[in-house]
Amino acid sequence: MASKSLPANPPGRDPRVDDYIAKAAPFAQAPLAHIREAMHAALPDVTEAIKWSHPFFLLEGRPFANMAAFKAHCSLGFWRGGRPIAEEAAGERGKAMGQFGRIESLADLPKAAALRKLIVEARAAWAAAIEDKASAPPAPRARREAPALPDDLAAALGPKSAARRTFDAFTPSQQHEYVDWIVEAKREATRASRVAQAAEWIAEGKTRNWKYQNC
Repeated sequence: MASKSLPANPPGRDPRVDDYIAKAAPFAQAPLAHIREAMHAALPDVTEAIKWSHPFFLLEGRPFANMAAFKAHCSLGFWRGGRPIAEEAAGERGKAMGQFGRIESLADLPKAAALRKLIVEARAAWAAAIEDKASAPPAPRARREAPALPDDLAAALGPKSAARRTFDAFTPSQQHEYVDWIVEAKREATRASRVAQAAEWIAEGKTRNWKYQNC
């Protein structure tokens, strides 16, 4: 007699989420199942995964929302642009993760139709955040400030010499390379030797790492 094959898991669903809900505390099982069904009803293209030990709902392979069960409450949180949305709930309920605070029963969640509507709205915000992030210009790199010139190096260069003008024309990073090399000397003799060498190289228009520039 041929054995009957078990039905395949519905598209987009991860059997590990079934296990997660089954192993959750009894109070948490109904809220978690309610959230899961609302997700799939509102977003037919949503998929599931387990990340950081909790069920996640993904869109285009990116985190869209996640739910979790704890000892005395559950949570549901939406993500925007790949990062969790800051908590919006107030008071004691707002101390739990997610936008719905501490979920202790189905009564703490919107009805199915209302929850589906919120999920669709969250998707629109999620997609807009990703689009904004993609179109935003790259953040400008912070300009490094020029270092304070040690007195012994300033004296070796001279206040109005060509060497001093060369040093002042170096980029802040190039200036730091010389200053850091000097101030990191452990002994006075080593520092004096480095100051003299620095003054010589700077007078020749050389940066601290000139030897490696053409390697």
